[in-house]
Amino acid sequence: MTMPQILAISIIVGMMAVFVWGRFRYDIVAATALLVSLVAGTVPFNRAFSGFSDDIVIIVGSALLVSSAVARSGIMEVAIQRLAPNLRNVQGQLILLVGIVTVMSAIVKNIGALAIMMPIAFQFARRSNVSASVFLMPMAFGSLLGGSMTLVGTSPNIIVSRMREEIVGEPFGMFDFTAVGATYSILGVLFLAFFYWLVPVRTRASASMQDAIDIKDYVSEARVVSDSTIVGKTVGDLVKLADGHAMVTSIIRSKGQRVTPLPDLVLREGDIVILEGEADALSRLVNQGKLKFSGDERVMRDAGPVEIGAVEAVISESSFLIGLSAERLGLHDRFNVNLLGVSRKGERITDRLGQVKLRLGDVIVLQGNRQALPEILRELGCLPLAERSMTLGSARRGLIPLFILLGAMVATATGLVPVSIAFFSAAVLSVLFKGIPTREIYASIDGPILVMLATLIPVSDSLRSTGVTDIISTHLASIAQTMPVWGSLTLILVTAMAVTPFLNNAATVLVMAPIAAGFAAGLGYRPEAFLMAVAIGAACDFLTPIGHQCNTLVMGPGGYKFSDYPRLGFPLSVLVVAVSVPMLQFFWPVS
Repeated sequence: MTMPQILAISIIVGMMAVFVWGRFRYDIVAATALLVSLVAGTVPFNRAFSGFSDDIVIIVGSALLVSSAVARSGIMEVAIQRLAPNLRNVQGQLILLVGIVTVMSAIVKNIGALAIMMPIAFQFARRSNVSASVFLMPMAFGSLLGGSMTLVGTSPNIIVSRMREEIVGEPFGMFDFTAVGATYSILGVLFLAFFYWLVPVRTRASASMQDAIDIKDYVSEARVVSDSTIVGKTVGDLVKLADGHAMVTSIIRSKGQRVTPLPDLVLREGDIVILEGEADALSRLVNQGKLKFSGDERVMRDAGPVEIGAVEAVISESSFLIGLSAERLGLHDRFNVNLLGVSRKGERITDRLGQVKLRLGDVIVLQGNRQALPEILRELGCLPLAERSMTLGSARRGLIPLFILLGAMVATATGLVPVSIAFFSAAVLSVLFKGIPTREIYASIDGPILVMLATLIPVSDSLRSTGVTDIISTHLASIAQTMPVWGSLTLILVTAMAVTPFLNNAATVLVMAPIAAGFAAGLGYRPEAFLMAVAIGAACDFLTPIGHQCNTLVMGPGGYKFSDYPRLGFPLSVLVVAVSVPMLQFFWPVS
């Protein structure tokens, strides 16, 4: 081996060791590896930042943004209520999520299927009071399993199909991969359902400030209007929409009549409902029930084309709000803002929101023109809390983000545009149609993940550019010729799994498929089983977060460490190999 080859291998082995150690953040490790590679000469200067323009970086960043827009739309909350209103068992939720993602990934691009289901995973996690990390990695692995079941599910299948056409004159069909893929996918889903606990429970590292702002007792007020979904239904039906995170404390009917909110009380049009609970739960309840926050119409009407948002603030000792109510102050008329909620420690508020006399230390939620809110808070003598994503009082775009994502998935499934173009377009459209506020765009795309990907791409490519992959392929071909058929299939499949994190799945197929085809031709075997072994190995990378964009997509939101992936991924990989090899020989005989 030459010195550049030795250096390339040494840098990558050292980088992987530091990743597994987990002492330093993954993007810092990857950036350092790139810098060392530049100094060592294994990555040329003109290729140093090629990763920042790579399609994978664009796909992952765009998918994260679109997924956030879908989550904010509230449509997934409605889907949960209709599909599984009473499903609270974590294992049952996991089977449902992984099963749906796996099936969807067989029909459309697996990263699109995963992106559309991630918001539901967060809703289930909130409902069951568990970390989303319980669901996200199994879902990512399920998307890889499902994607390998059909021709269009993943790129490796498409590449080996073209290679088969070059060899035998006929490409693989749409469902030629299904018999083998469905077998190990079903067993894989069952494995994930029963052994998901192998992954430690994690929390998102970047959520510490948001978690610190833990206000669970906002009081808000909403009106039942003619098109509300809960007209004629009971208080209990309304409360179910918040999954136990909000409650009705009082109901005010015509002429100011106050009614005790018993669970079987039937709600009428015009009822004013006093609500108490977490901000997100109140937002979910109001949106799914199609209620109207009191004063919401005036703010929306008067604001014109500006962005409407909500902000949390604490009433300071210098505020003139102390001792006054929103009605007495004329809060909307004077400042063009709406009081959406009040949180007061140690006291339950049952008065109408506009009549509550505010006190020092109250936390309030104000809705209005987002650009004007900081100046208004200064005038009111209120101190804004650390900014966090807040759906209470923010405009929701309903089906628009979902239609945008579905459009991107259809465009990729039909081959109309490349995946990167489809998801980038979906991200831009999500912003243009205000599916996600502009202030949250860069928070949603998870910068550390993208930096890690972009810096790892040229480092990993050094194995190819220095000729290391050629050496591996030569030795692999010589070893495979001395083994029985099942041993050769196993070797090719396992090697493809091992190489994928460093070359990405498409590059792995381009390197490994000619080796597999040449080996089959040299021994007089048919090439189908060997080509499929390459495709399965390249598509089923469960060992690292960097081999496939689906694994990368969940790393940040799940708060996973690099070393978490092989905990669940290694036994799943063994299962896939053990099942695939005999199935390949059965469905695709080599002679």
